[in-house]
Amino acid sequence: MYCENCGMVVSDNNNFCPNCGVKVKKTILKCENCGTDVKEYDTVCDNCGKVIEREKYKQSEGSSTSEAPPVYTSANGTNTSQNTNANKKQKSKVVAGILGVLVGPFGVHRFYLGYIGIGIVQLILTFLTCGISSLWGFIEGILILCGVGITEDADGVPLSDN
Repeated sequence: MYCENCGMVVSDNNNFCPNCGVKVKKTILKCENCGTDVKEYDTVCDNCGKVIEREKYKQSEGSSTSEAPPVYTSANGTNTSQNTNANKKQKSKVVAGILGVLVGPFGVHRFYLGYIGIGIVQLILTFLTCGISSLWGFIEGILILCGVGITEDADGVPLSDN
């Protein structure tokens, strides 16, 4: 299969393109009403409007393969499902970690990763505690660089190693 964003060949086992980090859409079932392909996280068939009942498509106990739950795109290619990270790029673990170490007390690494609320909390606590809570951001930066703790951004996209 090929990445819709960059055209790179992507293994069937991968959920994200190794080149650009975009989530790969996989067709795993068809609408039982009209036969149209239904993709990951689909809730309604785009062609006929029938509600997709995922329980019917769950694999049997003895099946050795597992597929991702169904993504839904409309006829014009726009994402209409709750999976809004299909076209999001991976953010760098190194950048997030360095931001945490250098300016972590101000929550900059959290803002970078999309965790706006926690970033604001870190910023406020740094001022209210006269810098005592600044260790929080510094330690988070080290943990991010070590690959422990925060391993994905606020949209659920895994952090890249570069």
